[in-house]
Amino acid sequence: MKFAVLDFETTGSQSTDRIIQVGLVIIQDDYIIDRYTSLVNPGIGIPSSITALTGIDDSMVAGAPELNSVMGNMVPLLQDCVLVGHNIAFDLAFLQRALDEEGYFPFDGKVLDTMDTLKVLYPSLSTLQLSMVCHAFGIEHERPHQADSDAEVTALIWIKCLQRFQALPLLTLQRLSLIFDEVTTDFGWFIQEMKAYKEMFTSIDSDTARYFRQFAINVEDWGEEEPIRGEQDVKVLPDTFALFYDDLKKALKQRFESYEDREAQVRMLEEVESAFQQGQHLMIEAGTGTGKSLGYLIPSLYYGLKQDKKIIVSTHTINLQEQIRERDIPLLEDLFPVGFQAAVLKGRSHYLCLRKFEHKMNVQDFENGKDDRLSAGQMLVWLSETKHGDDEELHFGNKGVQFWHSVASDTDSCLNRACPWFKKCFYHRARHQSNTADVIITNHSLLFTDMKAENRLLPSYKHLVIDEAHHFEEVASKHLGIELYYGAFLSTLWWLFKDSRSGQLSLLRLKLQKHEKEQTQKWCQTIDEVTPKLLQIKEEWDELAELLYQLVITRSDPSQTDAGQLVYRIKKDEAPNGWDKLLVLEDNIFIHMNEVLKKLEKLFNEMKEIQDELDIQGLLTDLNGTLKEMYRHRDNLHFFMTMPDDNYVYWIEAGNGKSKSLQLVSVPIDVSSMLQQFFFGIKDSVIMTSATLSVGKSFDYTCEQLGLETKEDDGKLKTVQLPSPFNYRQQALVAIPRDFPSIRGNNGEKVFMEHLSMSLAEVALETKGRMLVLFTSNRMLKLAHTALKDKLSPFGIQVLGQGVDSSNRSKLTRLFQSSPASILLGTSSFWEGVDIPGEALSCLAIVRLPFQPPNHPLVEAKTENLKKLGHNPFMKLSVPQAVIRFKQGFGRLVRTAKDRGIVIIYDTRVIDTTYGKYFLYSLPGPKIEHMPTSQLVPRIKQWMEESDI
Repeated sequence: MKFAVLDFETTGSQSTDRIIQVGLVIIQDDYIIDRYTSLVNPGIGIPSSITALTGIDDSMVAGAPELNSVMGNMVPLLQDCVLVGHNIAFDLAFLQRALDEEGYFPFDGKVLDTMDTLKVLYPSLSTLQLSMVCHAFGIEHERPHQADSDAEVTALIWIKCLQRFQALPLLTLQRLSLIFDEVTTDFGWFIQEMKAYKEMFTSIDSDTARYFRQFAINVEDWGEEEPIRGEQDVKVLPDTFALFYDDLKKALKQRFESYEDREAQVRMLEEVESAFQQGQHLMIEAGTGTGKSLGYLIPSLYYGLKQDKKIIVSTHTINLQEQIRERDIPLLEDLFPVGFQAAVLKGRSHYLCLRKFEHKMNVQDFENGKDDRLSAGQMLVWLSETKHGDDEELHFGNKGVQFWHSVASDTDSCLNRACPWFKKCFYHRARHQSNTADVIITNHSLLFTDMKAENRLLPSYKHLVIDEAHHFEEVASKHLGIELYYGAFLSTLWWLFKDSRSGQLSLLRLKLQKHEKEQTQKWCQTIDEVTPKLLQIKEEWDELAELLYQLVITRSDPSQTDAGQLVYRIKKDEAPNGWDKLLVLEDNIFIHMNEVLKKLEKLFNEMKEIQDELDIQGLLTDLNGTLKEMYRHRDNLHFFMTMPDDNYVYWIEAGNGKSKSLQLVSVPIDVSSMLQQFFFGIKDSVIMTSATLSVGKSFDYTCEQLGLETKEDDGKLKTVQLPSPFNYRQQALVAIPRDFPSIRGNNGEKVFMEHLSMSLAEVALETKGRMLVLFTSNRMLKLAHTALKDKLSPFGIQVLGQGVDSSNRSKLTRLFQSSPASILLGTSSFWEGVDIPGEALSCLAIVRLPFQPPNHPLVEAKTENLKKLGHNPFMKLSVPQAVIRFKQGFGRLVRTAKDRGIVIIYDTRVIDTTYGKYFLYSLPGPKIEHMPTSQLVPRIKQWMEESDI
């Protein structure tokens, strides 16, 4: 089979645009056999934006051949070829137009897109951007956005795809060929060809050992593992932690020649071990570079093994969970003198349910057409290699998350031991591993889910380490509250009955009809009675959602909302006009749902008796899951509408679109007593750590949020602030332009934004990009993005904006790191968890101090509470919250001992107000200077040139 890999550079993407460069590479038998490349004279001027992107200008194409001559060279090369390209639709449209203009027949061969192929074959590839794919594959991409270079690397990627296809298990290829139809899609035809090729050369498939129920799967049955160590092995551990750590240091020095003790990390190791030994709670702030995860994992493992205690480690982000699994645990397994087992356990919906997936494949249930087929294809390839079955390993396209939701593991539809997949089940494997593990790495969300499930998910534990502890109270609040989305309610109704062909009840009715028993006919009748009721509930829900949406639109203050999200708080004692009518509607929904649920419960219980005989076991389990989901929606809606608990705050959120974006939220205002009851009051030892727990060198704020007494007589809680291992005085300069305009006043924001974009542009030119700008408002970010693009693009500095160029944080971070001169504008999620070490980041700009909007319902309710207690809410709540966020933002600049740079604070409140000192005093000792804005760039230039580090 011959492939022609094509890439064009053009003057744009409209039908009036012209080709300016061609790159064509011919592949046969996995080898490149021919190449053709040429510039093309387009007969029109090349826009400056295209020149900036491609490096091709008018002078370069002035003497180039015209299109007719280039097409004359290309057409013979395309004969009998399958056309391949990266996002081929773009190039194909230009090719067909060019062929038509020059009097050739249109290209009528097969057409394949590397993007679809990469999605399926490399399901964990996190981006399909050409340069990023090259980077992932170790392919050098010398001149991105030049057709010859792009075509060359696309050809090399395609060869890798061909080899990958050939390496897939035969069964996976056979399964893929069932998903992609060879008649309607060229991709389906190609998979058939690959399958036929594999079948010709595979007499005895070496992968058959991994086949199970017609799937190629990469896991052995769980529960048959050898024990990791013998009973006597733990005795090799020294009796004291000090002796143990001396031995460990020797192992570390052998492993890493440059290993040196970090004072802060050694102190952390000792404090954590001591807290476990003494049965204390410990709050320990450790800055970037301390090596926090090893600082708590080493003493946790030592203590857990020595005392035969299970240790739970909880992180806020799944990212950190993965980092510990991939980086820290393997290192410790190598260094520890005794074998131990670490397990990672996430929320159940992160794991694939193999039974549901098998059913989906067998009935070919692809609601979103091509999107679902690509997701299913990705997952078939992934199944042949995954050990964990965890969605974090997959990177889905548009509707992929929706597809995952339909095949994710969940409690309500689990057959447990009755499931044919039970011994291969990813979730039960993870549970089994956590039951036998010494240390379990989980996340805050699952800790609270376990608490709500009366501790049935995690094994019993008395020792807990909470990393990223500055998020613990916020996650508690979210998980102890309720959220009800318009779409989630609707989906549950649709799962039951969408139309006469789809939905669980329709499928069930179809199965029951095959059995001509009196009982089955009666059951079909019940389904027929329930169906109109479901449609009625849907209509009532639509009506209620629309009225609630109207309420948000008319009552929320649009000037106070950001990113088009409208928010309106409902107060029980100040319910809006017409609320009683809404309560009547909710009451009707409640009554009708009760009616339906009772009938379906009865149906379920009767059918359960003879489910095996009727072969409806899986279907019945799924139905039971949907019924439980309906109960939850019914109760959550009732709780929200009736507002029975005064310790909760209730609000409605919606996008600026339709009632489909509606979300009902209610969360507890104060969770400290619950945290005391379920964690701090009953656990022997809880270690809390983060880089940002103190405000102005004091832990009072964090302790109050978590319900911990800092001045207890029994000494149960100890607080420790570790010095940073970095020399911030020499590594970071904080510059504050003291004459910068305020945002207040009639024209405040306009004047502020003009000054800001001017100053940022001047600084970016001096630092050659390499700049991260943190905003607190999406609107401001977008305004700055437009202004900076105009100012900086003539100088070749790229401006990347969160929510403008992409909403994907990791993708933006990668683009920023890989482009030589760029400036990255970020909001909320960029203030923490973003790691850009080295020279990629030299300057961090903080546009405004990160105060939460005072009108956010939860902030508002907490403020009211504090006022009742006679406190100043601004100093007690707003300032400490903002300081912690500010410290997180500041922490983006210096990530290693070699990093050096400038932080600019464009908010003069840090020097003009009495509370400003809390922000600066909380920083880890950088050099702080204020100056007129005009002196900013000269001072930055001087600082960058100083090399005495």
